[in-house]
Amino acid sequence: MLLAIDIGNTNLVIGCIENDQLRFKARIATDRLRTSDQYGVEIKSMIEAYGVSITDVDDCIISSVVPPVFNSVKTGVIKVIGKQPMVVGPGLKTGLNIHMDVPSQVGSDRIVIAVAALAEYSAPLILMDLGTATTIEVVEPDNVYMGGIIFPGVRVSLDALTSRTAQLPGISLDKPKNVIGKNTVDCMRSGMMYGTAAMLDGLIDRIEEELGHPSTLIATGGLAQFITPLCKHEIILEKNLLLKGLNQIYKKNKR
Repeated sequence: MLLAIDIGNTNLVIGCIENDQLRFKARIATDRLRTSDQYGVEIKSMIEAYGVSITDVDDCIISSVVPPVFNSVKTGVIKVIGKQPMVVGPGLKTGLNIHMDVPSQVGSDRIVIAVAALAEYSAPLILMDLGTATTIEVVEPDNVYMGGIIFPGVRVSLDALTSRTAQLPGISLDKPKNVIGKNTVDCMRSGMMYGTAAMLDGLIDRIEEELGHPSTLIATGGLAQFITPLCKHEIILEKNLLLKGLNQIYKKNKR
């Protein structure tokens, strides 16, 4: 069984994969102050909470966009499973032809998502990950990774808005009743939710215009299930794209 871990800015997403089937998926809050022992205990407890024995874990693969946390998580995993995890980064086979100015600087999470999508869908693809940051990846035929877009995620934008405006309260990100809000909370909620959806719709139009053809649209990330239904484009929701991608990369580089 493969233990797959993606270290994000807000959460660690962990899952166990057996014969290409996801046994479970869980989240642990990313904390830069946690030690390797603490991460090890939390990962072990989470695995066992879902009915999986540590002795059943044969190997591990990790991707990370949070360098200060990576070493603690990696060391914690080694203490728990007794094996050196595979790490997503330069040198691993991905099957992608990366057309970027500095390919090594592309975030590992963006690479993982592209690999996962290509395993199930045919390019051209436009991939959206709605997490702490919202990222868009463009993948053309022949597995050509063209590049993409990065902008602040919904919660980051909301936090910035409420922290810098004295009279605007913190709100939950529920679906707005109407686009035109009738009170402060509904106005903010509409701005966050419909505003992000409209931004995605507009960017998709501009990307496809620049490419000269339509693409298959896929979204993942913690907020994708709330935002994509508000978009005018037909977007496929893939909740487990990161873990699927880690599994694919592991199989391409299995020791």
